[in-house]
Amino acid sequence: MSYDPTTHLLLTPEDAEAPRRVVRLRELGIGEAPDPEFDAFARRLAGVTGAPYAMVNFIDEHRQFFAGLHAPDGGEADPARRVLARDHGYCPHVVVRRKALVLEDIRDYPRFAGNPVVDETGIRSYLGAPLIDRTGMTLGTVCVVDHEPRRWGRQGLETIKSMAAELVEQIQLRERGGL
Repeated sequence: MSYDPTTHLLLTPEDAEAPRRVVRLRELGIGEAPDPEFDAFARRLAGVTGAPYAMVNFIDEHRQFFAGLHAPDGGEADPARRVLARDHGYCPHVVVRRKALVLEDIRDYPRFAGNPVVDETGIRSYLGAPLIDRTGMTLGTVCVVDHEPRRWGRQGLETIKSMAAELVEQIQLRERGGL
């Protein structure tokens, strides 16, 4: 587990499933390169939620990789914007918890307020859901973020969960050779 020694808060949960996840992602052929279908999915997710940023995120032992990315400034073209340290952001919490996470104003949650994405990139709200495949493996997340606090509410939660389920179906179709 990762701790911030100045605040004594747990920052990133231990992820015992990460080595098996890496194997599963390789079996599926996803999570190591940008994917135009995942970019299109992220763009649609941003549109549905009204969020400026949306990601399809796969996580290994050391990093997060945005195989799908939508940014209002066209940041998808910059490979550096597709990688984030595992200790940054909120998706690692979603993966370990295996449950959606709603943070309407990150500053209201001491556990998360010290996360580097708050100070370094100004992220103020987060909405994410896990991608759990047919084997029960949590592959990653779909998520949206904003620089402003957002009232995601029950509707936002239901939307992110249904979009995650839709993407898992797409991944399963790929696995069966249907896409």
